[in-house]
Amino acid sequence: MLATLVEKPFQDPGWVYEEKYDGVRILAYKEGTRVTLLSRNDLDRTQIYGSIAADLRRLPARTMLLDGEVIALDRHEVSRFQLLQQGAAELHYAVFDVLYRDGNDLRHRPLADRRTALEKIARGRGPVFVSRRLEENGLKAYAIAKKKGYEGLVAKDASSAYVEGRSRYWLKVKVHQEEEFVIVGYTAPQGSRKHFGALLLGAYRGENLVFVGKVGTGFSGKTLASLSRKLHPLIQRAVLVVNPLRERKVTYLKPRLVAQIAFGEWTKDEKLRQPVFLGLRDDKQAKDVTLSHIEPKASPKRN
Repeated sequence: MLATLVEKPFQDPGWVYEEKYDGVRILAYKEGTRVTLLSRNDLDRTQIYGSIAADLRRLPARTMLLDGEVIALDRHEVSRFQLLQQGAAELHYAVFDVLYRDGNDLRHRPLADRRTALEKIARGRGPVFVSRRLEENGLKAYAIAKKKGYEGLVAKDASSAYVEGRSRYWLKVKVHQEEEFVIVGYTAPQGSRKHFGALLLGAYRGENLVFVGKVGTGFSGKTLASLSRKLHPLIQRAVLVVNPLRERKVTYLKPRLVAQIAFGEWTKDEKLRQPVFLGLRDDKQAKDVTLSHIEPKASPKRN
């Protein structure tokens, strides 16, 4: 179940407001002592997040399916994607839904009921914990998210069932602008810079791949070298973006890699202002990075 991006926070009776986490979405399956962790694109992450799998084995349910986010927290207990990428902090699993429990399919039950069932499974503040609820008032919840430096908040209709795909029953509001973009090319390095200068970024609008800007900050020397090894096999002569960069010494790539990017805002000509590279995402496919899911066009009204 995916949330729809809206532009502004709102207050609506019957809705609840949760912290939006900056990590990797994971479905956790438990059958007896066997635990399997799957990413959104069905990659098995059980070994990579072994500490989370071990904690899930100790939960009281015999069989269950949980939906949540694997995250790394900074010293202020705010999730940071960069810390997760760097392996620089302890892993946590913020669980926000339960779909099955001991043979019972809970997907058709209201979110309020599923939350009650979830809180009986995952208690306390250990590595596996139930996602944080904010204020009951959505406008106050957004103010808290902004003050604490969260990525944003997710508003959920407490009466809604769990449905596959992007839904208007879950709405997300960003505090910090951060999204995934396809790496479509790079510029040549200048001065003392090695490997490449800036990454060219894009997103799909229908079948068209649209260039949305370039990012040249957020890289360490180690990151530049590591990324360069991943970029070289993807070099191609064809220019797939419909609005290519008018600049010399540009190398274009097959659209395979997806980057997590923080940025200030969108410009009027649909370019990113002040983008910063945070890391690569292997849980997202390039074809799923669309402008319709990145730009908030939807009204915050319920339906």
